[in-house]
Amino acid sequence: MKQEAVEVHVDARLARLSLREKVGQLNQRLYGWQAVRRGRHGWEPTEELLAEIERWHGLGAIYGLFRADAWSGRTWRTGIPFEERGEVAALVTDIVVRASGAGIPPLIVEEAPHGHQALGATGFPVALNAGSTWDPELYAECSRAVAAELRAGGVHLALVSALDLLRDPRWGRAEECYGEDPLLAAEMCRALVTGMQGVGRSRLRDGSGVGVVLKHFAAQGEGLGGRNGHSATIGARDLAELHLPAARAGVAAGALGVMAAYNDIDGVPCCADPGLLTDLLRGEWGFDGLVMADGKAIDRLVELTGSPVLAAVAALEAGVDLSLWDESFTLLEDAVERWPAVGAAVDTATRRVLRVKAELGLLDATAPPTPRADRRESIRLSRALAARSLVLLTNDGTLPLTALAPDAPGGSAAVRPAPGASGTVRPAPAHPRVAVVGPNAHSITALLGDYVPPLADGATGSLVDALRDAVGDRATVVAPPAGTYDDPAVLAQVVHGADVVIVALGGTSHRSAADAFADNGAISGDGAREATCGEGVDLASIDLPGGQDDLVARLRSLTSAPLVSVVVAGRPHVLTGVCRDSNAALLAWYPGPHGAAAVADALLGVADPSGCLPVTLAASAAVLPVRYNDRQVADGVYRDEPTAVLFSFGHGLGYHAPPTQTLAVRPGPAPGEIEIAVTVSSRNDRDVAHTVQVYAQRRGGVTWPRRRELVAFRRTIVPAHGAVTESFRLTGSAAFAEGAGSGAETLLFTSAAPTGRPAQIVRRDPDAR
Repeated sequence: MKQEAVEVHVDARLARLSLREKVGQLNQRLYGWQAVRRGRHGWEPTEELLAEIERWHGLGAIYGLFRADAWSGRTWRTGIPFEERGEVAALVTDIVVRASGAGIPPLIVEEAPHGHQALGATGFPVALNAGSTWDPELYAECSRAVAAELRAGGVHLALVSALDLLRDPRWGRAEECYGEDPLLAAEMCRALVTGMQGVGRSRLRDGSGVGVVLKHFAAQGEGLGGRNGHSATIGARDLAELHLPAARAGVAAGALGVMAAYNDIDGVPCCADPGLLTDLLRGEWGFDGLVMADGKAIDRLVELTGSPVLAAVAALEAGVDLSLWDESFTLLEDAVERWPAVGAAVDTATRRVLRVKAELGLLDATAPPTPRADRRESIRLSRALAARSLVLLTNDGTLPLTALAPDAPGGSAAVRPAPGASGTVRPAPAHPRVAVVGPNAHSITALLGDYVPPLADGATGSLVDALRDAVGDRATVVAPPAGTYDDPAVLAQVVHGADVVIVALGGTSHRSAADAFADNGAISGDGAREATCGEGVDLASIDLPGGQDDLVARLRSLTSAPLVSVVVAGRPHVLTGVCRDSNAALLAWYPGPHGAAAVADALLGVADPSGCLPVTLAASAAVLPVRYNDRQVADGVYRDEPTAVLFSFGHGLGYHAPPTQTLAVRPGPAPGEIEIAVTVSSRNDRDVAHTVQVYAQRRGGVTWPRRRELVAFRRTIVPAHGAVTESFRLTGSAAFAEGAGSGAETLLFTSAAPTGRPAQIVRRDPDAR
């Protein structure tokens, strides 16, 4: 719909609304899974839904109509299957429209951080995996596939974690971040919005996409001590340089919504901060969508304001348009009666909500047809994203296990001795025995992450299943029964005689019906029965849970066979002991329901691991927080932990000789611009994927420089025995420090390593001394 037509539709509907109906457009109080039930003749509305509609003479939005998980209680027995979503969405919409004097349908809002949180939806790897690909183009394709499934089910808005930076891995929501770097996060956020909404919101107009609500705005990843929703104790400079670029990129790409976060910044709650939500977001950036508060965030303001009605006014006047489950926002009608001037703010927020509905075609009688989703393509993309996200941390040559791969010449691969073990490399046996052990060897749910629906029986498999499928009859894959991986006798029996041992480590964000939940769905207090990560599971220590370091050390003592560690996790754990005692270590994060097959392919060499770390891996839990772009170095500071970093941001090995990189720089066409050309050469016999990473340290300004900053990156393919050149242009403050004089200089690096000489030094004034 053209902008002129949007405004006409909005003005016409707004003029027909009473104050109560306007306030109803701003509330999203009902838990959506309580809105319908299965009756004798199909799906029917519940009393809760009908009462909410009657209260407001319509409904502004409904959250979680299709949500299925332990908190909602929706299962394969009680939930709404994929093929019935359109019917249920139409049922709810029809009831709302008939109750609305202005004929306004509701926004149907769903969680989709890595696939729709609904029965039968295609699951994707989590945001940490997406960040590890360093591949915005692939991520945009995946986002497009997720949006198609959502829209096919009648969904209008998708809530997606895309703005948080992982600044402290103690935070349970680490998995929802693209990483610790603002540029990487900004490019991935831009890809997400473009994929889901189309360029210039084109996919909203043709009915094939959904609107994106980006969360969480802003700086939620800076919660003190990694504590969820706690204060972000940062200054304006760190806020602008670190936490705003992703949001600005998403807004520039056309995101329809932004979610105001729980946390405060320097004491001001995000959902009551007019400087953030109005002056910056709308004034400076030109955002024209809606601002949604996080779940129950407005009610939390009561402690600050002293009353629910004042909490509602504080959020509304700061720039919040739509609440989520809050009771306070339902009191806006009372607020207008007490303070008539608040009515103008109600009108403004209602107009924004209606404008979003118009953008989605909901106010147009000729709305585009509902698309069909290509489920097979979604699964292909999910597996591709998982494969591209795997990060090879260490490898002494043990990987890949080519003797086990399909089409491998018999006995051609070698089995290498353990680190420090005596002996020579020995030929692989004709029929190898592969032992797969560890807490995540049999787990399917550990692959998925938080905010996921229950899987259908047999829909996917574990790492053990995937390896058995991959090796076929070329090897014997043995594993202890689930739940017995730490039994010494069982472990010794399984490992005995193994030609290679694969240990599946890490944690899980799996939530069960036995868990205790807060009123916003997070795990409450010590209510987690199994989860070691996820919302509500902040940890004081990021050591591997359950004595897994001891498990790896015990395995090392039990066998001289090569030991390969696969880490499935939602946060950057300390892996110092694992890497020391393993011949190879592969970091899989939460690769999704199709991730086990991708891991098996990487282990066997069917595919090359090409992911790079989007975060810094600390050498010890005691040194936190530590990030590659901090202003001061952490190594050598602690007398009891002199080495703070195990692997730096950007690290990632491959199965082939590393390429050679050269960097050339010249002035750009405009003052203060730098043009960079990075040539990558390969000596390998095959094409190799490589991520070009350009870092800078800008010196000569008025602030202490960060040690390094990622200023450009691109995933490329280096041809066999050939070279490829990738060109970049740095403009503005990305080229030189702000406020820098003629003596300013920029140190350019093409390596992620924390030490080493710069590849080039560029001076603003080449004649300056």
